[in-house]
Amino acid sequence: MTDILILAFIFLIAGVIAVPIASRLGLGSVLGYLIAGVVISPVLGAAGVDVVSIQHFAEFGVVMMLFLVGLELEPKMLWAMRAKLLGLGGLQVVLTGAAVAGVAMFLANL
Repeated sequence: MTDILILAFIFLIAGVIAVPIASRLGLGSVLGYLIAGVVISPVLGAAGVDVVSIQHFAEFGVVMMLFLVGLELEPKMLWAMRAKLLGLGGLQVVLTGAAVAGVAMFLANL
């Protein structure tokens, strides 16, 4: 139980430090949390922290990040950008699918 509390304390402190720094740099709070995760992951890996216990926090963090992104979206702005979002989003899906299919076909022929 104390391991979970220590991990929670480390994650909270990293967020408390990273989010104001990201905000001061003009970035969003969600990006601050992502930066905090990137910074503390090598430290926790070197300390021999159990990966399974980190996964539970990471899953919760992804849910919270999606919630925060949803709060920051403005419906009017999203509606105004619908053509760009659908066009560029669709293009990304098609290009990613083509790249994955190309790599899969290349590896299948080896």
